[in-house]
Amino acid sequence: MSHLPLVNNYRQLLLDGTPMIDVRAPIEFATGSLPNSINLPLMSDEERHQVGICYKQLGQQAAIKLGHQLVQGEIKAQRIEAWQSFMTANPNAVLYCARGGLRSQLSQEWLAEAGIQCPKVEGGYKSLRGFLFNYLNDYCQQDSLFNKGRAPEKFIILSGMTGTGKTDIMLQLATGIDLEGAANHKGSSFGRPLNGQPAQIDVENRIALDLLKIENQFPGKTVILEDESRNIGARHLPPYLADLMAQSPIVVIELPLKERIDRLWQEYVIERYHNTIAYHGDRGEEEFAQYLVDSLLRVKKRLGGKRTQEILALMESAIAVQHADDFASHRLWLTALTVDYYDPMYSYQLSKKQERVLFRGDRAEVIGWLDRT
Repeated sequence: MSHLPLVNNYRQLLLDGTPMIDVRAPIEFATGSLPNSINLPLMSDEERHQVGICYKQLGQQAAIKLGHQLVQGEIKAQRIEAWQSFMTANPNAVLYCARGGLRSQLSQEWLAEAGIQCPKVEGGYKSLRGFLFNYLNDYCQQDSLFNKGRAPEKFIILSGMTGTGKTDIMLQLATGIDLEGAANHKGSSFGRPLNGQPAQIDVENRIALDLLKIENQFPGKTVILEDESRNIGARHLPPYLADLMAQSPIVVIELPLKERIDRLWQEYVIERYHNTIAYHGDRGEEEFAQYLVDSLLRVKKRLGGKRTQEILALMESAIAVQHADDFASHRLWLTALTVDYYDPMYSYQLSKKQERVLFRGDRAEVIGWLDRT
């Protein structure tokens, strides 16, 4: 069936948000996938494992024969039906396997036999991933233009002490990229997600795609990124991206301590509590308390043993009375931790970047300045 459609316009496929059927095995999908893709595998992990062993021992033809033996009858019918259902809901969908080879070809042929024409991606996932990798790498491979009399900058870094609401501002900006959202982690010890972080490759793919969309819609505009370390939880920023961020100019949000504590209290206590209850059910109360304690102990080395124990006592006291005082006591340990740990750390880090600061202001002033950039 050599007439079956083939697509290789990777940029447009990604910009359009084209729905994609990933026919690789679940274990492959888990280690790296693409936005707008769904895993509807041709073979299960175990089936793929068996075929792989057969290929190494007996060669390609024997492996193909085994694959047909493993995926036939009701199993085959179920997998075709899953593809059909997705195609019915997404008529413009495409499919791919690892490299655009036998698995996507076979999937495409089976769909064609069922009366559905579904284009396959030339080069498969490897080519789509390669496109995004090269795009992000090429975008970042430049000398910083800062203080060299040229404009515009590719990136401006949005900075500010803990609790200034940087991510909220980021989400309001047409040219902002939410790095913490891509990594599903808020960046601090208390920022761990309930449902884990995506694969490292998924993080890179999302950042690259967000950047591609911004450049396509706003060519030549400066992109706003939140001030992050190279690591966001257990994931890391690509080195070439982190390097360019480290050379880029900075805008600093300045807010009074009380306003910052109000934001932290809402995010790390109130929202986290309700999300934990919804996620864990009957174990929610215990899980919430454990999350707070574990998060504090993660910074014990830098905070110091004595101060950690003092703040832990405030935290445990707040947990004990949280339903009686409507969670108000949690503000005490939050204030202590912010003043004794987060603020000094931020002040030290910013002191090494003073020459890169372009603007300072409150939230409204920063948003206005960035909108004019």
